[in-house]
Amino acid sequence: MYVIEQPAPVDTPIPGVRHATWGGRAEGLTALSLWRQSLVPGGATPPHSHPCDEAVLCLAGQGEVEIEGQRHAFGPGQTVVLPAGVLHQIFNTGDATLECTAVFSATPVPVTLPDGSPLELPWRT
Repeated sequence: MYVIEQPAPVDTPIPGVRHATWGGRAEGLTALSLWRQSLVPGGATPPHSHPCDEAVLCLAGQGEVEIEGQRHAFGPGQTVVLPAGVLHQIFNTGDATLECTAVFSATPVPVTLPDGSPLELPWRT
């Protein structure tokens, strides 16, 4: 597949998180995943990690990423770089929707909770 339509993020069972998988195994990729996510004001991802690198490109809104107990603010035009295995959580700290695109160096993308158990995602990775 070379040119595909990109669906808008839709509500998920994770409160405040809207998601769309824009690229992955189903699109013919073997070592890369591309996600689009929106977090409502006050929304957050669960704390988690991946055994692959992740880069989160902020398109709109204001957020913070918590890594190793420290929070780092980010906004449009900034990229959050998350090396493989780093426990992290992303928060929307603004009054508007936080819009991000995430690129992962794996497909599918395994997700692990802080206790080491897998987080079964409610979307295609």
